[in-house]
Amino acid sequence: MGATRVCAEVSKSLSQPLTVSTSSTETVNGFHEFKIGGYSLTKGIGVGKYVASDTFMVGGYSWAIYFYPDGKSPEDNSAYVSLFIALASEGADVRALFELTLVDQSDNGKHKIHTHFGRALESGPYTLKYRGSMWGYKRFFRRTSLESSDYLKDNRLLVRCRVGVVKSRTEGPRSCSIPVPVSNLGQQLGNLLESGKGCDVTFEVDGETFAAHKLVLATRSPVFKAQLFGPLKDRNTEFVVIEDMEAPIFKVLLHFIYWDELPDMQELIGTDSKSASTLVAQHLLAAADRYAIERLKAICESQLCEGIAINTVATTLALAEQHHCSQLKAVCLKFVALPENLKAVMQTDGFDYLKKSCPSLLTELLGYVARLGEHSVIASGHRKEIFADGCDASGRRVKQRLH
Repeated sequence: MGATRVCAEVSKSLSQPLTVSTSSTETVNGFHEFKIGGYSLTKGIGVGKYVASDTFMVGGYSWAIYFYPDGKSPEDNSAYVSLFIALASEGADVRALFELTLVDQSDNGKHKIHTHFGRALESGPYTLKYRGSMWGYKRFFRRTSLESSDYLKDNRLLVRCRVGVVKSRTEGPRSCSIPVPVSNLGQQLGNLLESGKGCDVTFEVDGETFAAHKLVLATRSPVFKAQLFGPLKDRNTEFVVIEDMEAPIFKVLLHFIYWDELPDMQELIGTDSKSASTLVAQHLLAAADRYAIERLKAICESQLCEGIAINTVATTLALAEQHHCSQLKAVCLKFVALPENLKAVMQTDGFDYLKKSCPSLLTELLGYVARLGEHSVIASGHRKEIFADGCDASGRRVKQRLH
């Protein structure tokens, strides 16, 4: 009787649905290329002094590459250059894999690579516990060998790094696995615009006319909403004349409002010229700000940041000031303040425009130049750096803190 009851209970427990969860651990990979120009001028900077790359993001953390032309430690007697990857943001036990590559610039492909991807690690990925934790090589390359090698070309070195941040996630049971189609709302609205069906407002821009739908415009832009439906709306909401904007720019604006993406800009302007693309992005940023389309404004800011050049940076800086683009403004000021750029920028027509339209920016620019000068003094060795060096005898793995 007892045995029968036990068997029944076991059978009942086995009939209950089985739930399953899965833990997945993988690396989120990112890459950065660091060009070190004027190598011969960095020699003599001093043992323990470095030149650093700009910070870059991988796996939600900031990283930077540190190059020590005279070596990192006194015991190496400046015979080696040192190379490290550092955690540049606050972290708590960030686990990662690293790869450092010194590029062979003779196109022979004989790169100097130190990597931990694809090979067995005795104790798993490396753990960095705080901002300034580093991994790298004190004796990365003997200086005499480096200076006579194909890694040095035109007095320049090229370093590539790969960071793989280890991430884990757990997924619970799923009741179904029905594939969900990708949203095509933008395409549907774009087709609606191109068909012309149901259009109830026409815009005249620089002699050209464009038909559109009031509700779509009002949904995407608070300015259009006020203009077409607000208490102070225009008297004639069926035909609107837009001043101070070129027709091609308004056409791109309408395309983005419906499609939520930009058209093929090279096809639009008929050239792949960098300066032409910058000019379009400048006009489009002004239009996006005018109609409070924040996503388009951010896209234009990003494109202008990536396309900064001597002959256009002054007008981009003025535009950033006028349309309250603080990040774009900071990038432009940093670019102009560099000694190798400042004189050339000051000789452009755009700089004359900047002085007339935004004279207050000149004061900010002077401040950037001054701060950059102070930073150069510090980098040249007038400030004592303190490191907590945890490198092993081979000089390979280091965990330390930057102050």
